[in-house]
Amino acid sequence: MPPRAPRWRSAHGALLGLALGDAMGHPLSSLSLDRIGEVYGAWESMELPLSADGAVRVSDQTQLSLAVGEALAGVAVPARLPEAEARRALTTRGALPAPPWLTPPAVTTALRTHLVRWRYAPDNDRSPGRTTLNACEALASPVPWQEATAAGSKGCAAVVRAAVVGLTPYLSDDQRSGIAQLQAALTHGHPTALAASDLAAHAVHLLRHRCSPADLLPELRAHAEASRHTYRADWLGDLATRADAASFTAMGWDECVAALDAAETALHSGAEPGRAVGAAWTSDDVLGGALYAYLSTDAHPRYALRRACHTSGPSAATAALAGTLAGAHRGPSGWPPEWVAAVEYGDRLGALAGAWDRD
Repeated sequence: MPPRAPRWRSAHGALLGLALGDAMGHPLSSLSLDRIGEVYGAWESMELPLSADGAVRVSDQTQLSLAVGEALAGVAVPARLPEAEARRALTTRGALPAPPWLTPPAVTTALRTHLVRWRYAPDNDRSPGRTTLNACEALASPVPWQEATAAGSKGCAAVVRAAVVGLTPYLSDDQRSGIAQLQAALTHGHPTALAASDLAAHAVHLLRHRCSPADLLPELRAHAEASRHTYRADWLGDLATRADAASFTAMGWDECVAALDAAETALHSGAEPGRAVGAAWTSDDVLGGALYAYLSTDAHPRYALRRACHTSGPSAATAALAGTLAGAHRGPSGWPPEWVAAVEYGDRLGALAGAWDRD
């Protein structure tokens, strides 16, 4: 699948969708479904909530996604090739070759540095999850990251920030999977968090490269089946030492395939994402809920966000991932200009997207 022409600006659309979905869903995340209806009305008519100063405030989901994206932007720079060689690579592979310095140690160091920087940043005041906070505190000490992570956690923070890995140019398929799983594993080491993060990155990559929404679930299922027994030891090291690597890996993929199945079954039900797929604050439920919200609204960006927000589960995470999917496919044109103008961290989102859309 050759990349879209730069005019699509799919990275810009995806990053805006992530932040807008996060901002729209964040005030709803602690509310029951009945209370959401009382306060915000029907999901079809919901507008973006503004703070008292007119800004659109995001949660730690966007902050962490920027941390991962900016870490990758710093290390995954393109190799400089003669024009003829670059054209040949794009024609035969659909992508330029990944630079040889994009190694697991280099990526691990970059991710670790940016996650620790986020942990101690003054604007880290959005009530982030305790699992992520504890892991990032541990990452600041000189211990192997496998000792810092919450090995039994499959919380939803990992899958949202994995979406930006799917936007990163010049990655091979193996590198994309490895980095998506690694960035999850630094804080959430459960195999389901790894598999869901891999699938989220793969979904964004597919949509950015001309995959139609109708083909998305079959493509993700095929990727899960091909990956079910692949433990990426070069990226994960000895994370699975206390379990057989094959069974450790398969368990995560099986739970994620069940979430894909639930999303497909629910597509014509009209239910809210929590009832359709699951309301747990876990990576697999957020992945399934976001896919359901995106596909059940015919991939319409604003309706995908609204549908994803109205859930009895983690509204911010589900809507952030649904927005990333919609923006990767449609570019920034699907988002209302007044929303884009008001969103927090607009400069950082634009700078990161500008680098990736130009490539």
